[in-house]
Parts: sequence; C-alpha cells; structure tokens
Amino acid sequence: MNIDQYMTDLGRRARAASRAMARASTAAKNAALNAVADAIERESLKATNARDLARAREKGHDAAFIDRLTLSDKALNTMVEGLRQVAALADPIGEISGLKYRPSGIQVGQMRVPLGVIGIIYESRPNVTIDAAALCLKSGNATILRGGSEALECNTALAKLIGVGLAAAGLPQDAVQVVETADRAAVGTLIKMTQYIDVIVPRGGKSLIARLMEEARVPMIKHLDGICHVYVDDRADLAKAVAVCDNAKTHRYGTCNTMETLLIARGIAEQALPPLARTFQAKDVELRVDAESRAVLEAANIGGLVDATEEDWSTEYLAPVLAVKIVADLDEAMEHINDYGSHHTDAIVTEDHDRAMRFLREVDSASVMVNASTRFADGFEFGLGVEIGISNDKLHARGPVGLDGLTSLKYVVLGRGEVRQ
Repeated sequence: MNIDQYMTDLGRRARAASRAMARASTAAKNAALNAVADAIERESLKATNARDLARAREKGHDAAFIDRLTLSDKALNTMVEGLRQVAALADPIGEISGLKYRPSGIQVGQMRVPLGVIGIIYESRPNVTIDAAALCLKSGNATILRGGSEALECNTALAKLIGVGLAAAGLPQDAVQVVETADRAAVGTLIKMTQYIDVIVPRGGKSLIARLMEEARVPMIKHLDGICHVYVDDRADLAKAVAVCDNAKTHRYGTCNTMETLLIARGIAEQALPPLARTFQAKDVELRVDAESRAVLEAANIGGLVDATEEDWSTEYLAPVLAVKIVADLDEAMEHINDYGSHHTDAIVTEDHDRAMRFLREVDSASVMVNASTRFADGFEFGLGVEIGISNDKLHARGPVGLDGLTSLKYVVLGRGEVRQ
C-alpha cells in the first residue's frame, strides 16, 4: 500500500463529505445517529472483538489494556446509549448569537459552524470510534479516525455500521472514515495533511502526544498530563474535605482528572491531615510527603510514609500514589498549582466565599472547582453528553470537549442595502 496516496484519498473524500455535512439538517444527522445505534444493536461484534483480543494477548498486553479493548455487553450498550444521547442534544450548527445593530444600520452577530474535517488519533478503546464519530457527525464535521492497531478489526467493523447509518439518513458515507492500516506512517501523513484536515484530536499516552507536538503541521486539540490538585483551606469543613479528597483520589486511579497532589493549609494541617492519611492508607494509597507533613503525621502515630522529591510535584501517577504538601495559605497553594500543575483540573475545599472566588479567578486551569471532587471534570458530568476528550490548551477548546468544542464561530452581517460612508 502506498500510504501517502491512501491517506490523500481519504482526505480528499473527507473534504468533499464535510461540505455536505455542513449543510445537513438536524433531522438527518439525528436519523443517522439513531440508525447507527440500531445497527450496533442488530450486529454481533463479539467474534470480531475476540480476534482483536486474541492478538492483544499474543503480544503480551496487560489486563488493563485487555479490559479497555473488550467490547462487553455493557460497553456495547453504552455505545448505543451514547449515540442516542448525542442525537437528543441540541444542534449547535447555524445558531446565531450576539446579534446587535450598529450605528450604520447593519446587524452584526456570530454564527456557529463546523470546523470541517477532524482527524482523531487514539489507542485501544473501540468505543472511542463511536463517541468520536457521533460528536463529529452531530456537529456537522467529517472525520478520519485512526485507532490503535490492536482494535483494527473492531474499528473497521464499526466504521461499516456507521456507514450504514449515514446512508440510511441520506448523508455521505465518507463523512466518517477509519484508517484501515496499522502502518504508523499513516499517522505521520495524517498530521501533515493541512490541505484536507482542519484539526487533529489525539487521545493517547505521553509518547503519542509528544510525537504529534513535534511533527504535526495541522493544529491540535490536546492535553499532555492530568496533574490535578485539591487544596484544603484552613476554613474548610473537615467532613467535606475528607469526602472530596477521598473521591478525587480513589474513585479511579488511572484517569486524567484524578487528584495527584494534596495541598493542605498549615492552619488546619494537624486537624485535617491525619484523618485524610488514614483514609488513604486504608485503601493502600502510598503517601509521598514533604518534611512538614511527615512531622504532623508522625506526631499522630501514622507511619509508612515516603519522602517526596521535587519530581513528585510534577508527576501524574495514574496509580494509588499521592503527593502531600503543607502550604502556608491560599497564595502559596495557588502558586504551587500554577507552577507544577498541568492546567487540567484543580479544586479548593473552603467555607470562605472570597477565597473560593479568588481560587476560581486565579488558578490557571481548564476546570476549577469549589468543594467538589476533581473527578467531575468530564463531559457527561458537565452536561455535554459524550466528550471527545479533555483539553488543557487555551486555544481552541478548553476543558471537556463536546459539540461546541468541535465548532467555530464566524461573523455574520445582516443589512438592508447599507453602504459604508
């Protein structure tokens, strides 16, 4: 296979399909989404998935990887439900906002429009194929999906079902295309196809993102790390602090919105830190502590601690490991977060309204929370429906990326024959 020629053909077809998708009606897009959901319910994908799973096991992938790759009944039901949820969401395309009269007599506003063609690069989860296709379709975009090689058969089968749904709704099947080769060169070509691709959305590990940041010529919506913090203020409610911090760390360890560093105000450390430490240690979370935290905890007869290093403050563990530091006050906490964080999600626990508002204004992160777990940084929890990922960039989208994040705005002018004087 000539990879460059193959990818160029996908790009050309996607660009043509994007023009049809931009003018597609809401009814047609919703019909396509529901038709895809119906097709998944009718079609048995278990045998196809079993072949992907067998190859992954032969390559020695671990249990967590196999779990992400498996299309269980629950995973298939979630796909179907996600498609129907996106169909039920309001269509942002064509919406005009901020329309105002100018002294000249014209009206000026902004219209929400599709981005065009979105390239999505992801790893082993076949559910991403459906989530990404659904969001791109509803937002009037065409998409080229490049999933992990381990899920190639599942992704190809899902692409065919998506094509069935698009055709049933009278929409171009080229609106959603899956790259049907495991050759890594396909990624290298995709991220440089500026004549056909408007934006790349990578969903994967650090090595993938680092490679794309170095090689891509197409703009990206991305995030590298989820180094999330919870700061327990000296005016925090202790019960809230324990509940929020426990959930932020132990609800799930391997997600980008999991707390990785706990900051505690010096004024409440002796009261808050021991019960927090006992809560974490009861769940086998390793605590990597600064010298002041160690002193407080050892005075409370709590051992099993590890001394934190400078590297710990900027590490995304994705594991039952937590860095802990005592800070003087809100100012030091915010300085630490802005210096060491990844601008993903950070939270404060406090009963002081003024301090909460300062935290919201001054912490430079995509999602900032008051008295709530960082685990809420999620498209579904934010009411966006299915998300395509979480961005800690400042441009173009920030935070969980739903339908609006896959659109742009253009100015529109309404006149009655006015001419500029």
